Amino acid sequence: MRLKTLEINGFKSFAQKTILEFENPIVAIVGPNGSGKSNVVEAVRFVLGEQSMKSMRGKGGSDLIFKGSKNLSKAARAAVIIYFNNTDKVFKLTNDGGEDVNLNYDTISISREVFSDGLNKYILNGSEVRLKDIHNLLSSVNIGSSGHHIISQGESDRILNANAREKREMVEDALGLKIYQYKIKESERKLERTNENMKEVSLMRRENAPHLNFLKKQVEKFEKTKEMQTELGALYQEYLKKEDLYLKGEKDNLSAKRTKIENELKNVADKISGAEDTTSAQGEKKLEELRKVEENLNSIRSLKNEVERKLGRIEGMIEMEERRREQKSEIVEISQEEIKQVIGEINNSIDEAILKNDMAEVKPILKRIKNVLKKFSPDNKAEVPGSSEIDKFKESQEKILREIKELENKEKEASKSAENLRREINEQMETLRDLEREKFTWKVKHQELKSALEFLLIKERNLKDRKEAFENEIKEGEALIGKEALSFKNYQIENNGEAHDQEELRKKIERIKIKLEDAGLGSGAELMKEFREVSERDQFLAKEMEDLGKSIESLEKLIADLKEKIDVEFKEGVKKINVEFQVFFALMFGGGHGSLAITTETKRKRIDESEEGEETEDAEDVIIEKGIEINVSLPHKKVKELHALSGGERSLTSIALLFAMSQVNPPPFLVLDETDAALDEANSRKYGDMLEKLSKRSQLIVVTHNRETMSRAGVLYGVTIGSNEASKLLSVKFEEATQIAK
Repeated sequence: MRLKTLEINGFKSFAQKTILEFENPIVAIVGPNGSGKSNVVEAVRFVLGEQSMKSMRGKGGSDLIFKGSKNLSKAARAAVIIYFNNTDKVFKLTNDGGEDVNLNYDTISISREVFSDGLNKYILNGSEVRLKDIHNLLSSVNIGSSGHHIISQGESDRILNANAREKREMVEDALGLKIYQYKIKESERKLERTNENMKEVSLMRRENAPHLNFLKKQVEKFEKTKEMQTELGALYQEYLKKEDLYLKGEKDNLSAKRTKIENELKNVADKISGAEDTTSAQGEKKLEELRKVEENLNSIRSLKNEVERKLGRIEGMIEMEERRREQKSEIVEISQEEIKQVIGEINNSIDEAILKNDMAEVKPILKRIKNVLKKFSPDNKAEVPGSSEIDKFKESQEKILREIKELENKEKEASKSAENLRREINEQMETLRDLEREKFTWKVKHQELKSALEFLLIKERNLKDRKEAFENEIKEGEALIGKEALSFKNYQIENNGEAHDQEELRKKIERIKIKLEDAGLGSGAELMKEFREVSERDQFLAKEMEDLGKSIESLEKLIADLKEKIDVEFKEGVKKINVEFQVFFALMFGGGHGSLAITTETKRKRIDESEEGEETEDAEDVIIEKGIEINVSLPHKKVKELHALSGGERSLTSIALLFAMSQVNPPPFLVLDETDAALDEANSRKYGDMLEKLSKRSQLIVVTHNRETMSRAGVLYGVTIGSNEASKLLSVKFEEATQIAK
């Protein structure tokens, strides 16, 4: 299994799709500070399920999405996809039921997306999965959640600062034991659920036992009730048959009567509705005609008033012009100004009339008036109008008078139409009163029929109640004597019987029912059915407890085996790590010793209270927790405590330990983010030698500024900030890389 490709899109500074290929054992990523090269490391953390926003230098999901720039818009989401070669089919995954999930693919792809609202999606080969599934999948190939395979600048000595328990977890993760821890936790959850189920089943069986014993005694009593049930069955035959015949006959009788009354009601209702519809429709039609005529009349009157006002203005113009002819020449200019004002007013009034009125016969007349009046405008003549102009005004006057006459004729015609319609409406109202009297007679008949129908419905309800009582009686009979109660249907009877006969039968039935109910055994069929069901339930619960007990034993054994396996492999793994740790430690420091030691710590799981209320420790609950401590001894120095090491010494120690851990159970790949930053030239060469050794068993992705480290890489990727303020990737040569890194 090998890492093939990393695809980044919209993640942090990588605005556009960026693809890194890992075909070489060592791939170096270089670039100046701020170019976004460490975002490649964080993209790897992100896609492998990292939940700590601090480790990805963010506060929330939205901080991981490209923010936008002058030339690029803000991204809607951030997505990272990592591809693994799976031709050897090493990836494994099981579902919650413990069944293997089909991963028969040559390439495994894991995708993670985050949206601006913080929503995360995890996708495995195109199918959405849970974060838990991603962790379990990666654990199967020794990529754990502790991040031992991703070492960033400033975090290389994280293992040195961790406490003993945290160091143990990191070592377990590096040894590939995390998958067993997941299985233990899952088994413990199953064990807890199984124990709860066992308690519930045990409680249900205890609760079931008294009732089962009671039913056994009731079955014994049941045999004594046979004689009463036989007698009751004979009485039911006659009583139920007679009741059934009566109910059917009465139902048919009432149904026929109701059909007859409903038909009569419908006929009467149709007559009432027909009268209402005819008179109402005619009245509405006449009223609508009257409304339209009155609207037309009002429109004619309004137009006539407007034209009369125009006539008054024309007559005023004629009078004014006649006076002007008699005035002196020195006031000609003033008269012309007055004429201009009057004509302007007339024009405005005519325009207003044209706009407000839609009557086709009025508009041409008003337009002709306007054209005639334009000839009298002072703009057309500089002189005071003469006799010909006055004649034209008088001609306009005559036309307006004719128009008024036409409107008066139309007004008379509309008034006459309105009056005729009012008279017709009054006549129709008189006819309507006659129809109302006839309609009242039909309504009385309608009410009588409704009363008869209501009385009939009461009878039907009473019959329905009697029918329900009959059905309940059948159910009670079934409860007391079983299905034999239904055999009344085949019972032969000569007549329906009198009511008092039925009453006598009912009393006999009630007396026997009371005796049977006092016995509390019912029909026996229900009792036997319940006894059988409760017995089967008890047997099922007993089998369930047996199965749960076996499951508990199996889970406890599995947990014990897994813990033993972890313990054995942990101890063996520590031994192997110490061998490699010593080699790397001596290489980095030119001698000295470095090793891991397993520590133990005793703890109490819980404290119980004694019967006297005193707190007592339960000796069986004492647990021993194992941890890891790191011992070092530098050459030519007396320093043996981690806290006494310098920063550089701590860095070399942690690098040596992490490299040793990766050698024992090599992860598919290691990401080293500027872990060589503090090394001098000599140590850089040693660091480079270790990289080449590590690359034989794990792929290496190295973020570096170090020239020596770059020289060991098969492929160099340069990360720079483009003109669009987004990171872009370049495949560069070694000489170019050293310049870019600066």
